[in-house]
Amino acid sequence: MIGFLSILAVGFFLGMRHATDPDHVIAVTTIVANQRNQARAAVIGAFWGVGHTLTIFVVGTGIILFNLVIPVRVGLSMELSVAVMLVILGSLNIAGFLRSMPAGSIQTSDEDAMVHSHSHSHGNSTHTHTHAHLTQVHSPLAWMDRTFTKVGLYQYLRPFVVGVVHGLAGSAAVALLVLTTIRNYHWAIAYLLIFGVGTIAGMMLITMSIASAFTMVGRGRQKFSHQLALASGLLSLGFGLFVAYQICFVNGLFSTHDRWIPQ
Repeated sequence: MIGFLSILAVGFFLGMRHATDPDHVIAVTTIVANQRNQARAAVIGAFWGVGHTLTIFVVGTGIILFNLVIPVRVGLSMELSVAVMLVILGSLNIAGFLRSMPAGSIQTSDEDAMVHSHSHSHGNSTHTHTHAHLTQVHSPLAWMDRTFTKVGLYQYLRPFVVGVVHGLAGSAAVALLVLTTIRNYHWAIAYLLIFGVGTIAGMMLITMSIASAFTMVGRGRQKFSHQLALASGLLSLGFGLFVAYQICFVNGLFSTHDRWIPQ
């Protein structure tokens, strides 16, 4: 019994540590960059953790119970999905920052603006006012963010989906670690669950801390708050591209010499 409780305790704290992985923190930072309510930030972190735990449990249980073997290219593709998700999240934050900029602060070319004039008559004199209207820039990411933000559950569904994707990348490593240390299948599955609970708790603390820090730093400075959101977007975009490069070219997803070590 003491051994089982020790396993659960280790699983919980390892789950909390797992939540601090760089790709996890960068992803949730882009999501809570504009969130100033710590309670809502904690809920966002919890939804990320639930999505992550769901994938870890489903894939990990399959590996433990049925000795599933994940092919190298499938494993690399699972990790590539995290890079793609980071690029999407970063792009959404950057697009949101650009939409928040005052129209007058954006330099445009003639193709970006519609120029027209109005004529006014005053007595016997007529004069003309010429001015331009900025044309709205449309992109699939900007459209998606504008459209689904209106849906109440979107702000919680997005971290859940991100957590599911992150779980895909980490499930094999967690399950293989459990297999090498815990021989009892029931204990191993219980470990996966408590590991997920620890991940949820750790991510809730992280998102609350991020929201609290952004609130303190950006209090009374709306422009600076937008700049923080932009910085998190650029970081997520850059890190996502770096991870994609590592997976596609260094680890050989797009070559004949592919190699994959679950992490």
